[in-house]
This record gives sequence, C-alpha cells and structure tokens, in this order.
Amino acid sequence: MSIEIFQELLEANESGSPRVVATVSETTGSTPRSAGATMLIRPDGSMVGTIGGGCGEAEVWQGAMDTMQDGKPRTIVVDLTEPTEGDDKICGGVMHVFVEQVFSNPSET
Repeated sequence: MSIEIFQELLEANESGSPRVVATVSETTGSTPRSAGATMLIRPDGSMVGTIGGGCGEAEVWQGAMDTMQDGKPRTIVVDLTEPTEGDDKICGGVMHVFVEQVFSNPSET
C-alpha cells in the first residue's frame, strides 16, 4: 500500500469520513497488477492509487461506489480474457478485487 493511501486513511480516520479500499486479492493469467495492489476511493468518487486502469478499474470503481452507499464488502471479479470492442489489447487474465469500506460516516452509526 502506498504512502499516499496511508496518509489518506489517517485523514479519513481523523475526520470520520468514509473511504473504500479496493485490494487485488487474487490473480490468474496476465493482469495489469498483482495481488496486493490497492486503490482508495473517496466519497466524491476520486481515487488514490490504481489496480490497473481501464475498463477493469472502472468496474471496480462502480463496485466501490456501491460499497460506499451500502457499507457492504464485496469481491469484484474482473475478467480480462475477452477482447473489448475496438481494442485488440487484452491482458488475458482474471483479477479478484476485494472492496471494503474502512470508515463509516459517524452520522450514520
């Protein structure tokens, strides 16, 4: 986990503002990042870090925003084995990304 994510977590802890952390928990085949890669998502949807970019990261971002709303952890399976329309560059692997809210809004507890 990067120093920027740690700093963001410290700030979130002090303010009580929710954050969601997405962590690549498992990979098979060729993927843009390996297990342990993390990304932090703020309530406004902005991010710190990356789990690989592109459509896969957008899929995880949507799951993170769902977790931001309902507080429920989830695992997003990002399948990079199928070519995307208009793009012949595929990784060919699968990533499992665990998404969890690390701080909840104090007004909601």
